[in-house]
Amino acid sequence: MRWRDVIVPLVLTLLPLTAEPAQYGPRVRTANVASLPTPLPYPYDEKADAGARVAEAFSRAKNSGKRVLIDFGGNWCPDCRILAGVMKLPEVKSYVAAHYEVVTVDVGRFDRNLPLAARFGIVKLAGVPTVVIAEPDGTPLNVTNSADLTNAREMNPQLIADWLARWVK
Repeated sequence: MRWRDVIVPLVLTLLPLTAEPAQYGPRVRTANVASLPTPLPYPYDEKADAGARVAEAFSRAKNSGKRVLIDFGGNWCPDCRILAGVMKLPEVKSYVAAHYEVVTVDVGRFDRNLPLAARFGIVKLAGVPTVVIAEPDGTPLNVTNSADLTNAREMNPQLIADWLARWVK
């Protein structure tokens, strides 16, 4: 058994799940956490051509008019896995799908796909997950706030949903 098969379900169990009233975005009912698969699937494809996947997301965004959400992270990162799990909650998933074209980019141990992050103004990753929100033309909107979710394990699902709602059109 790998450490992540034990740690991730434990972190999800201990995650504070009391949601405060939402100012933005969908109201997250935390009872849905129990419906997530355990252990959570790995959100980052380590073998993917990240540049091609990002280009595809921008192509979809030009057609849909949505913004692009680029999630830079790694499968080893508990905060990245928690963010991915929260984004799979039905309320959050439908909200995100309505407003964003989402793409995940594996950064390995901060040694993979870093030029792609630099393309969006992230010269050095302060941590992961680093989430860049960009216009369909590629203009990043939140370079200074892109590392806000690096402490996702300390946030409840509502706070993550509220952060995602800050950047919708």
